[in-house]
Amino acid sequence: MVDRPVVRTVIALVVLALAVLACSPGPNQTPGPSSAGPASPTAVAATARASGGSSPGPAGTATPPASSAPSANPSPSFFVYTVVRGDSLLSIARRYGTSGRSIAYWNRDTYPSLDPDSKAYSPNRIEIGWKLKLIPNVTLDDQVTTPSRRPTPIPIPSGSRPPAPTPPADGSALLLSNGSRDLHEVALTFDLGAELAPTVDVITWLIDNDVPATMFVEGQTATTTDAGRKALGLIAAHPDLFAIGNESWDGTAYSELTADQIAEQLTLAENAIFTATGRSTKPFFRPPFGAQDGHVRAAGGAMGWPYMVMWDVDTLDAKPPSEGGPTAGDIVAKVLSRAQGGSIIRLHVGGYNTLEALPGIVDGLRARGLEPVSLSAMFGL
Repeated sequence: MVDRPVVRTVIALVVLALAVLACSPGPNQTPGPSSAGPASPTAVAATARASGGSSPGPAGTATPPASSAPSANPSPSFFVYTVVRGDSLLSIARRYGTSGRSIAYWNRDTYPSLDPDSKAYSPNRIEIGWKLKLIPNVTLDDQVTTPSRRPTPIPIPSGSRPPAPTPPADGSALLLSNGSRDLHEVALTFDLGAELAPTVDVITWLIDNDVPATMFVEGQTATTTDAGRKALGLIAAHPDLFAIGNESWDGTAYSELTADQIAEQLTLAENAIFTATGRSTKPFFRPPFGAQDGHVRAAGGAMGWPYMVMWDVDTLDAKPPSEGGPTAGDIVAKVLSRAQGGSIIRLHVGGYNTLEALPGIVDGLRARGLEPVSLSAMFGL
């Protein structure tokens, strides 16, 4: 006869073994709670700010996150990117699928010059070694409310940015027709002058699509017309996207003017544009029609504009179609066939087919590994 205490012991051991097997995850199971629902985006951002969480990025120096238990519904969180040589706020934003303005908002407490609500907002000036918090593929609106997801971007290569160019020792302006060919960047520059019909739509498209550019403004047209004033208001509200240059007061060719007359054109435009936007047009000016010589460069430099900006790709988009001007397809084809690293591309916000050409220009450049930047970013100014 089997001893009853022994039987009871065996049965207890079998029950214990079955209980252990029932609690263990199978080969296709993930341990951890399964009832947790997804956190709201606002809560995610708040949690990330509180925890200071971080994760590695594809370039630069990023602080790795602290180890934690796996989550059933992982949410985006902050990581810290350390600024390296050649970075700009927009190039970092593009690399991580966010916007320069979002990065600015996230870091304004640490770096007051990145506060979009401050008159001292200076998004084009970040320093090597700064540690910027950001959430990849997430953007914030101007009220810093709910984050929104963005598609994962294609990584954009970046070269080593050279130092800012040095103007001539004689005080005249330095002629710039392109930047370093080693950079994977191009500058979209727009003349804002006499023809204004699609101007606001062009600028709005650039804003909606986070495309930086440089606006060369004719002071009289921009500050004395409704469309011009609205355009300047949009430009002023997005200093993270737009650099501003001086293109005279009334569009008179500088090659026909004396040094004093050129000085008057530059000064009148500067004062009017500064009053409208709170921003100076220095250090860039562009002579109307591109009419320039040593006399024009000397006059501009003497008045405090050290860089005269021309171009190496001219789209001729201001030429009317009735006179053989380019179609949208022609504009796109010219840009994509001629642009290279460091190119300065000339367009007009009032161009006849410019608005229709912009999506093809920007998508085509990015497909070739060329990222649009402002002149300030390209030349480190």
